[in-house]
Amino acid sequence: MGITKTELFTKKQNELAAMAKAIGHPARIAILQVLVKTNSCVCGSLVDELGLAQATISQHLKELKNAGLIQGNIEGTSVCYCIDPKTWTKYREFFSAFFTDIVPCGDDCC
Repeated sequence: MGITKTELFTKKQNELAAMAKAIGHPARIAILQVLVKTNSCVCGSLVDELGLAQATISQHLKELKNAGLIQGNIEGTSVCYCIDPKTWTKYREFFSAFFTDIVPCGDDCC
């Protein structure tokens, strides 16, 4: 596997790629959808909601937390997670700017 030469790209390009990687698994998308739908802290109910093993969900929660998309609080033996609104807004703005409208190139385009 080749070395990723991140220094060849802008800070914004690297950040957008890291964001895409953070949400690049369907389980993480499902977790985020549950958290958005719930619109509050979720404590331990993700296993029932998603049908995945607790260890699997924990790993995906860790990745989402490392990316800053979710925030968690440890309260005794339970861990509660919710969407981090500041990072959520940042992701939305980055992806909205990236997916700009395009002008179709016409019938003779590939």
